[in-house]
Amino acid sequence: MPVYQAGSLNTAALTAPDLYVQVIAPKTRLINGVATDILGIVGVASWGPTNSPFLIGSTADMQRRIGSQQVRKYDLATAVAVSLQMGAANIRAVRITDGTDVAASVAVKDVAGTVTGITLTGFYTGTLGNTIQAAVTAGTAVNSYKLTISMPGLTPEVFDNISGTGAALWTNMVSAVNNGLSGIRGPSQLVVATIGTSTTTPNVSTVYSLTGGTDGATTITDALLVGTDGTSTTRKGMYALRGSGAQVVNLVDLTDSTQWPAMLTFGLAEGMYVVTQGPAGATYATVSTTLNTAGVDGYALKVMVGDWVYWYDQVNGINRMLAPATFSAAELAALSPHISPLNKQLTTVVSTQRVMAEQPYSQPEIGAINTARLDVITNPIPAGAKFGHRSGLNCSSNPTQNRDTYTRMTNFISLTIAAAYGYVIGQNQTLDLRRETKSSIETFLANLQGQGMIGDPNGGPCFSVQLDKTNNPDSRVALGYMQADVQVKYLNEVRYFLVNIEGGGSVTITASTTPR
Repeated sequence: MPVYQAGSLNTAALTAPDLYVQVIAPKTRLINGVATDILGIVGVASWGPTNSPFLIGSTADMQRRIGSQQVRKYDLATAVAVSLQMGAANIRAVRITDGTDVAASVAVKDVAGTVTGITLTGFYTGTLGNTIQAAVTAGTAVNSYKLTISMPGLTPEVFDNISGTGAALWTNMVSAVNNGLSGIRGPSQLVVATIGTSTTTPNVSTVYSLTGGTDGATTITDALLVGTDGTSTTRKGMYALRGSGAQVVNLVDLTDSTQWPAMLTFGLAEGMYVVTQGPAGATYATVSTTLNTAGVDGYALKVMVGDWVYWYDQVNGINRMLAPATFSAAELAALSPHISPLNKQLTTVVSTQRVMAEQPYSQPEIGAINTARLDVITNPIPAGAKFGHRSGLNCSSNPTQNRDTYTRMTNFISLTIAAAYGYVIGQNQTLDLRRETKSSIETFLANLQGQGMIGDPNGGPCFSVQLDKTNNPDSRVALGYMQADVQVKYLNEVRYFLVNIEGGGSVTITASTTPR
């Protein structure tokens, strides 16, 4: 009794009498939404790979991968620390340099202390490599050696029972560091070893400290944050986030408006929401003029007024003035895509430039900021004496596309469908394929409705999917096209709450069992 997977047996050309069993996949296909909490951050750091996104999900990850925050412009660790505090814990960090970064290194000498046996070089460039130490001591086994490599805050890497004599010992030590010890431990994640010229035994009394590591952060510009596009191995800066799954992007401290068009184009192409700002102290009028001059008009870019934010840096023990996009991007990533940051409290904010100067925004100023397609973090907000966003808008001039929730929900739904229906390509277009595809899209949207992420507050339908002969005529089908037309009604945040009050001694109140 042969068993076949559906599609592998030509059921119209059987010749041998037998029972044929075909395994058919369930016709009901269920899809899950893509992650919307991935935050891409680009900046300078003291450790880690360059121009390659890597995951940071905790403070321990941050300290291990890029080091602690430093008081400097473009600092990646600072933006990560703020984001983690605000609940954005699914970060794709991209470290950039100006090309002058150097990896720390040290020569491990022989017993006489004159000839190099091996050279240890930091796995990555950066000043964090200057904290690495190494020591060669007697191994556990007789006539063997142990190499211990350590970095503060991390478990030491121990390469024990390295044997051999003369040059062979040093060669085995290099192999242990670079390839690991079979069945015992993997290669070092802190250093890379290269062979020297010694043919005698190691010095077992010296603790070696790596030196010379630099971050390559002295001549960083906003243009380097944006970077250059290319292949997966040549992309730099922002473009390294292609395919990373990030849905919100923060280029740390970027204020150069000439970069905004490239950022908008990238966001539209990748389904990412890029957040930026004007220079520190730039008024909403100045940033508005800059926005118009830059010619950026689209829902994939959010521009903050140059009213920078104060944050308490626990590592360095000071209040620091940071770019508002760092806080805005983290808040967006931490919220579900259907929730607007408008009027939501930002608990990590200590103050802002305007609040510190005791110059609160007036109602007309807030209106002007909204009209100018900008956003600002300030205190108070309608919810009370708290710090929060006051517009919840992107920089699109289209009133049907200019809300943060439009950007986030559109990207979420689009990327989910893009990730789920690649299997359709190459299938024969049949009524069953159309029904299955239409049904799974409707099920996904019904789930969103059930979770309160889409809906019609007036009780009407909130989604529609058409995939039939009406929008797939024979002339299109013959060319290989299959088209689904999907409409989704997003929820809209309340922006203006109008209460009409009729009061006075002459007002007549009529009780009713059916109140208005």
